[in-house]
Amino acid sequence: MSDICSTTVLFEHPLNEKTRTWLRLEFLLQQLYKYSTLNETANALMFFRALADMLDFLERSDIRSEILKELDRQQKKLLRWEGMPGVDSKRVSALRAEFKHQAATLMSAPRFGQVLREDRLIGAIRQRLFIPGGCCSFDLPALHLWLHLPQSQKDMKVNSWLQTLSPLNAALSSILDIMRHSGSFKNQISLNGFFRNNTEGGVLLRLRIPVEYRLYPQVSGYKIHYAIRFFPLDSANGVLPNRLPFELSCC
Repeated sequence: MSDICSTTVLFEHPLNEKTRTWLRLEFLLQQLYKYSTLNETANALMFFRALADMLDFLERSDIRSEILKELDRQQKKLLRWEGMPGVDSKRVSALRAEFKHQAATLMSAPRFGQVLREDRLIGAIRQRLFIPGGCCSFDLPALHLWLHLPQSQKDMKVNSWLQTLSPLNAALSSILDIMRHSGSFKNQISLNGFFRNNTEGGVLLRLRIPVEYRLYPQVSGYKIHYAIRFFPLDSANGVLPNRLPFELSCC
């Protein structure tokens, strides 16, 4: 992930498969909400491609079970923090109540993506998305007509689709938010483009690198140890400094 308007670029790297899954799911949800105003064909195709990827993703993974386990784990963790010196007990109680509510909502929600899979328009579009140019007006006349409906009608339909994913989106956002805030950024130095350390039980690395260096990281490692190598964006002419200052958080 990155902040395009900042003087630094934020990179995130998962250290286990569960976190990897959640970051990919968050990425797809962000695209869905970003392109949810279907006021032109380009936006519509971006939205439906993200939606198709989301449905494929949900069909392959038991996301609900994993998120429910994590919500329960976070509630138990917060319970241990309540009453400890220096801890904002009201904030902790509010978070516990939020996680409990989200777990109940997930338990009562229909199977993720089921309503979307049963929608005829979405089904027709999914069949054509992976054919180059397969969403032309003559291939999908129903979509072509639908895109010419009043914007209010399209917005209502899209909102109804997204509403079926809102329990998933809310729970995932809360989990990733508390995960990201569990670590703090510290100043580090990479020597000759290399940095190595222990994870100390972390599941997510977050790096902030000054954009002026035009460098990106590649992370290797799992669970206990990790190593970071930095590479120039311009592999032929880019410069790799002997000492690269960057910020690192292990969450």
